[in-house]
Amino acid sequence: MEYGLRSLLSYSQYYFSSSNMNKKVTALLSKAKHWQAELEQLRAILLEFPFTEEIKWGVPCYVFEHKNILIIQGFKEYCGLLFFKGALLKDAKGILIKPGENTQGGRLIRFKSVPEILKMKTPLKAYIKEAIEIEKKGLKLAPINTELIIPEELVRQFKKDPIFKKAFHALTPGRQRAYNMFFTAAKQTTTRETRIEKYRQQIINGKGINDCTCGLSNKMPYCDGSHKQLK
Repeated sequence: MEYGLRSLLSYSQYYFSSSNMNKKVTALLSKAKHWQAELEQLRAILLEFPFTEEIKWGVPCYVFEHKNILIIQGFKEYCGLLFFKGALLKDAKGILIKPGENTQGGRLIRFKSVPEILKMKTPLKAYIKEAIEIEKKGLKLAPINTELIIPEELVRQFKKDPIFKKAFHALTPGRQRAYNMFFTAAKQTTTRETRIEKYRQQIINGKGINDCTCGLSNKMPYCDGSHKQLK
């Protein structure tokens, strides 16, 4: 991961004067504890394109004509480049990965070293160019099936507690889906019932599963782990 840090420094010096370079991203990446060289290399490639470089969701985000095209991010075992409309890419090299079972359009390319990125530079640039063309054409992802299939365990609780039912349906559709996905992810009935009971009061309070409940979060309304200070 320390490969080519000097050459990457020259990249940073070159691109620092570029009109699409964001100094906040430079500062963010300079503090990265893992995958710093790899993220800098991915950034150097991305800055060859007419992107606006921003920070969104705490990571570098690359925007074209006010549309989010992709982000770069470090994970525990790899760093990656995620296309928001990756499902629309042709993926000629078969390198795109669906990050999660419930992911709709996002697709990820994983990297573990600078040499790996450099080896993939040409096809990677082709994927980036295609992603921009997709946005230029105004292509859209297929609509999500928003109909919730409520598990039996939750239906039973609704019948027992009308207030709980009313509170659940008063949540935003996104919050309802998040809870529903979490509850149904459990295979055993007892586990589903335990999960529902654990979040009953949070639902009644109008909070989503990822919402702050302690009031200390710096990312309101979402939880950022600040509640751990209370322990």
